[in-house]
Amino acid sequence: MEGAVVSSANYTPLTPISFLERSSLVYADRASIVHGRTSYTWRQTRDRCLMLASALTQLGLDRHNVVAVLAPNIPAMYELHFAVPMAGGVLCTLNTRHDASLVSHLLNHSESKVLFVDHELLHTAREALNLLSKNNFKTPLLVVINQYDNESSDIESTSADFPKELDYESLMQTGSMQFEIKWPKDELEPISLNYTSGTTSRPKGVIYTHRGAYLNSIAAVLLNDMTTMPVYLWTVPLFHCNGWCLSWAIAAQGGTNICLRKVTAKDIFDKIALHKVTYMGGAPTVLNMIINAPVHERKPLPGKVVVMTGGAPPAPHIISTSEQLGFHLTHAYGLTETYGPGTICTWMPEWNELCLEERAKLKARQGLQHLGLELDVKDPVTMKSVPFDGKTMGEVMFRGNTVMAGYYKDVNATSEALAGGWFRSGDLGVRHSDGYVQLKDRSKDIIISGGENISTIEVEGVIYSHPAVLEAAVVGRPDNYWGETPCAFVKLKEGHDATGEEIIQFCRGKLPHYMAPRTIVFEQELPKTSTGKIQKFLLRAKAKAMGSLSGPGRSKM
Repeated sequence: MEGAVVSSANYTPLTPISFLERSSLVYADRASIVHGRTSYTWRQTRDRCLMLASALTQLGLDRHNVVAVLAPNIPAMYELHFAVPMAGGVLCTLNTRHDASLVSHLLNHSESKVLFVDHELLHTAREALNLLSKNNFKTPLLVVINQYDNESSDIESTSADFPKELDYESLMQTGSMQFEIKWPKDELEPISLNYTSGTTSRPKGVIYTHRGAYLNSIAAVLLNDMTTMPVYLWTVPLFHCNGWCLSWAIAAQGGTNICLRKVTAKDIFDKIALHKVTYMGGAPTVLNMIINAPVHERKPLPGKVVVMTGGAPPAPHIISTSEQLGFHLTHAYGLTETYGPGTICTWMPEWNELCLEERAKLKARQGLQHLGLELDVKDPVTMKSVPFDGKTMGEVMFRGNTVMAGYYKDVNATSEALAGGWFRSGDLGVRHSDGYVQLKDRSKDIIISGGENISTIEVEGVIYSHPAVLEAAVVGRPDNYWGETPCAFVKLKEGHDATGEEIIQFCRGKLPHYMAPRTIVFEQELPKTSTGKIQKFLLRAKAKAMGSLSGPGRSKM
């Protein structure tokens, strides 16, 4: 309109850096980070991040240069989420379960200038850099995050044996408190590079922007009903979608970050009791760990603990048992490409009148989009929306401000993922009469048996309800007659026994006959990514190697 102008008075690029600037004033003397005997206030965290940003600039870091970090949920990992963008850089958090070969590949692909590494992962980092050198690739500068006051180290060789390596705290002290933050000139500039979790052989680099990170952080606060000054326990890996963007969201609310180097049920209960934790997150595997914890490891919850679960669809049994222990679950769904959580199963008060089993089934749905996105379930060919009948399957699609900018150095994959003006998730789902979305499977995981579509998620949910089952994953096994049939890989609870036939009959009592597994394989461990997703491509390979259950041209039921 006439008279409207755009200037620095009424427009500045959105960026999560502003959350830290505000919290360092509003919550200056309140605890920001706690890790054993190590703790910082928000004023101290801002000062440390500013000095680290200055130090990185002195090392020669330019705008949009990538800085990688290989570390668990420790204070330095949190600080780098602000220090790197304050220096104008792009943060690349690497999966701590990657081997040296994959780490070297990602360092080369991302063109990382600096690699920060936790002392426990130093051997992997050194081996990765050696691989880069042997292949005549540029190697990033290595900065070692040594142990904190409450930690011990088993590393035999220190940085003194490798003179080119820098120490994290020493590097920080070279920075200046007078450093001027390199604010983004455009909010669509990159803030982080997140590689997908590795359910495929080579992860893709997903580009996050300052704008997207800011908006998804605000959305994370809203969908968690997060109050000011929350106490957040870090059970979600900070290397996964930047901790579902809660790395920045906790700063927005002036919360306290309780670090957790290793995720165990005992540590979770201990930290909740000690620090009066109010919020945490985790994939269903974390919930499964909690509900199956030995009685002697459990402690009463000091108050309401809100747990946002996601990363994989939780079985209703896991949800109901978690809530019986006193945890208040919110179920979110999203992908690396949507900055983590993109939907929330918003709870309706009238559902409280339902029985526990029905409540768990409702909460297991993925729900509807948060405020930063649009969501739909569409036919991937015609792009028509599916009806709200709870039956017609389509592909779950997103569009909006918290969809990735693209895949780094992969224009073709970006074009394919964003074809038709929507991000195509690859997940198949239905819409119920209330509009809520429920996932049925990944498009590559759906089992087609005798022309019938079988949702592995639905079958897994039934198997999980068997009292002897700890974990389960269902894939298709080739079949000469049916095309393929359900094959379940099962891990039993310690001290429990069950036969394959018992589990098959259990499933047949709760599912249509054709959906029940026809093969049960017992495993000591199911292969998982660090975020709790079962790597079904490995299980599919095992099932394929078994060959057909039915002989050629005949049926076995």
